[in-house]
Amino acid sequence: MQLVWPAHDYLPSYARALARGWSANTVRPEEAKEELARIAADPDAFLRSKVDREARGEPVELPDGSHVQRLPGFIRWMWDGELCGSIGFRWQPGTAELPPHVLGHIGYSVVPWKRGRGLAAEALRQLLPDARREGLPWVTLTTDPENVASQRVIINNGGVLVERFVEPAAYGGGEGLRWRIDL
Repeated sequence: MQLVWPAHDYLPSYARALARGWSANTVRPEEAKEELARIAADPDAFLRSKVDREARGEPVELPDGSHVQRLPGFIRWMWDGELCGSIGFRWQPGTAELPPHVLGHIGYSVVPWKRGRGLAAEALRQLLPDARREGLPWVTLTTDPENVASQRVIINNGGVLVERFVEPAAYGGGEGLRWRIDL
């Protein structure tokens, strides 16, 4: 598996995964339908939106429907001849800290039909040098307490549990686990 930059060659496979019900957004799964509509309307603009190092894109919609300013970031796609999933990285220039509405620097999602193969752990391993190049001394990731598979992905990449916390109201106020990977 390799990480690839979103591009026209990979877009049909990405769209097929969305059409099968997968969403790269684990917090707002309904985003899959929105992405399919954006791909149909303007595939070039959709692809450009996946790499936004200057945070010029539209505000981000949180699960409660509120909108917040976008952070610089980008998405890479997991690829093994077809789409395996997505991993995203976002940051605040000049600091490793994140605003309260951003739960972590990195988020990932593997398509259901390829889970259990170590793809997320490998994607995270491949992405960490990008975070290092942005000058971050560490990255944070969050999981739900019951998501043991995601916790293993983080631990396998050197992650350490930092705290249990209550998610902001915009995310439903549930319990979360915050992890840290030193770079």
